[in-house]
Amino acid sequence: MGKKVLIVDDSSTMRKIVTRCLRQAGLEFEEVLEAGDGQEALQVLQGAKVDLILSDINMPNMDGLAFLKEKAGNDAIKDIPVVMISTESGDDIVTEAKKLGAAGSIKKPFTPDQVNETIMPLI
Repeated sequence: MGKKVLIVDDSSTMRKIVTRCLRQAGLEFEEVLEAGDGQEALQVLQGAKVDLILSDINMPNMDGLAFLKEKAGNDAIKDIPVVMISTESGDDIVTEAKKLGAAGSIKKPFTPDQVNETIMPLI
């Protein structure tokens, strides 16, 4: 059975860019699911089992950090690795994300090689 990934970003264009970049990096997923914010991601995760989550940090309704907190409290999804994808360059927000359970981070703009290097060990 192929792997599934959930891409969480408030920009549909960015979700498409991440999907394309995954293919360019040679990372094949059977299914790519999408959510526009953390709340929507939690809803998607109620009905689908995914192997990896790629999430933006800055989003309306529920940002990436709040999503990590909610995810950590849910036994059914707490062990799914999350990689944060963000324009945030401050070490403090990336450190905070990692404290909340993020397995890694990728800074926008990114290359397929950077995506592969960060994600490959997680899948």
